[in-house]
Amino acid sequence: MKYFRFLLHRYPNKLLVIFLGFVLVTCLVAPTNAYVLPGPYILKLMTQNLGKAKSLLVSQKLVIHDESPQKIGVELNETLRYVFPEKFRSDTSSENVHRIYVLSKGKAVTVIDGKIADESDNRYDRYKDILLFKPRKMLKDKLSLLGVDVTVSSLGRFQGKPAYILGAQYPDETVPQVWLDKDTFRPFRWIMTSKAGKSRENSLEVRYFEWRKVHHTWYPMRIEFFATGILVREIHVQDIKVNPSFPDELFDIKHLKSLYPQVAPAEQEQGNKEDLNEVQKTIEDFKKLYE
Repeated sequence: MKYFRFLLHRYPNKLLVIFLGFVLVTCLVAPTNAYVLPGPYILKLMTQNLGKAKSLLVSQKLVIHDESPQKIGVELNETLRYVFPEKFRSDTSSENVHRIYVLSKGKAVTVIDGKIADESDNRYDRYKDILLFKPRKMLKDKLSLLGVDVTVSSLGRFQGKPAYILGAQYPDETVPQVWLDKDTFRPFRWIMTSKAGKSRENSLEVRYFEWRKVHHTWYPMRIEFFATGILVREIHVQDIKVNPSFPDELFDIKHLKSLYPQVAPAEQEQGNKEDLNEVQKTIEDFKKLYE
């Protein structure tokens, strides 16, 4: 102690500089416990900032990339219809096939080339969930159903951009999570994983870019999908109309099933097998694009 007082008396300025330098370095390297907004409140800010449109009509191009070495892609026209907060329809068409996907009040159906192909959604259709379910509780329930623990929130960075993360403690990316811009609260990244704690081999990552405001409503003009880090498809929005009117039957699943019934096995055997096989092949090829 006497030696320390001697040094302080002999070299007061130098010791002060050393002390201040030590404090500064400690502050820089020590972990900071910055305040993180609770997940439910982050969801509230996100849904509020996306706008209050009653419906949307979106025209876009869907590009599906082949994962083979030739990298031959398929470009499709797609029309989306949103009726907030729980009705959605997409009509996707190529030269030979037309796909209809409808979600209405928790029920879903997919029609491909005039036949009921499925009565559930697939993960490539889920990108619209955080755009459709605007009431906070409805969105919270949907994300929870898909594995995102909205009670967990943290701060992180992606490509230099500060973000709030719902569902994970940064930098853990092995569990389902949604990333939001720290300033705007608009989502820009959604990691969907099949099982928590496992590798990301079967995960799908959706990224939302180029948010544009149209009549007080925000919508991403470009959306990209990555599987194991590889770009597998992308969406380019061409036009958005706010608050259009749609006929109710467009979202009436019962009505759709009456228009496009499933073909029974007995009926298939009685039909023209060559025609049926060709149609079935087309359907299967189109379904593979969504698997």
